[in-house]
Amino acid sequence: MLSPAVIETTVRAALLEDAPWGDITSEALIPASATATAELVAREAGVFSGGAVFSAAFTLTDHGVETDLRVPDGARFSRGDVLAVVTGPARAILTAERIGLNFVQRMSGIATVTAAYRDAVAGTGVCIADTRKTTPGLRAFERHAVRSGGGANHRHSLSDAVMAKDNHLAVLTRSGLSVTEAIIEAKTRLPHTAHIEIEVDRLDQIEAVLAAGIGTIMLDNFTLADLRTGVAQVAGRATVEASGGVSLDTVRAIAETGVDVISVGALTHSARALDLGLDVRIEA
Repeated sequence: MLSPAVIETTVRAALLEDAPWGDITSEALIPASATATAELVAREAGVFSGGAVFSAAFTLTDHGVETDLRVPDGARFSRGDVLAVVTGPARAILTAERIGLNFVQRMSGIATVTAAYRDAVAGTGVCIADTRKTTPGLRAFERHAVRSGGGANHRHSLSDAVMAKDNHLAVLTRSGLSVTEAIIEAKTRLPHTAHIEIEVDRLDQIEAVLAAGIGTIMLDNFTLADLRTGVAQVAGRATVEASGGVSLDTVRAIAETGVDVISVGALTHSARALDLGLDVRIEA
């Protein structure tokens, strides 16, 4: 998802937003001939993500800037580690500094919180997945960061898979069909490769959904006891995803109920930016 074209389009827009008519501070104070070296330094421990995006912020400002990434995406680092070194025209480095940091701090923050969730369920075999609760226009960046932290991506968009929630089912069954019949009838309008996931919020909904032959069933906001009962009831007939009420304090207990996937909106909608700094040294 995070292709070079996507990176360039979004980073160019961010640079234009930040310096629509140039960086008048750098142009007024910094000689055009000055060069600089800047180190991306971790002010706290975390998991790195967004190296290519960080580099693009400088390269798209001035092709004379070079970025040496010292760690790959997905690498864990400690406070004080140098994560990248940037060299080139001083004006360009100062102009791109904030945009480069904004992306890499945000993405590394997401990667770090994702890794914490992965660590919390270690040994259970459960997959930690993100959701569509992403920043508009930045989904590919945030989804990449989730993968850097060891998580998995849910469907990228509404075009990628069928996922029916309670509102969908309410409309679908207004014709008088049962839930099972309505899902089966809807399947006739889909390509055979389409994956179908159905959300339920009560145990008594499970059988009717499974009878339609769906691929994934989401147990939404179930108690731990009901999750265990639901997993036993599904009995391997579909992938079981748990969602709702997931936090670092609860995720281990949810994983131990036997579900296959836990989707966590907090990976993207609540992750804070990691504290990374760019230490710049201007040279005559």
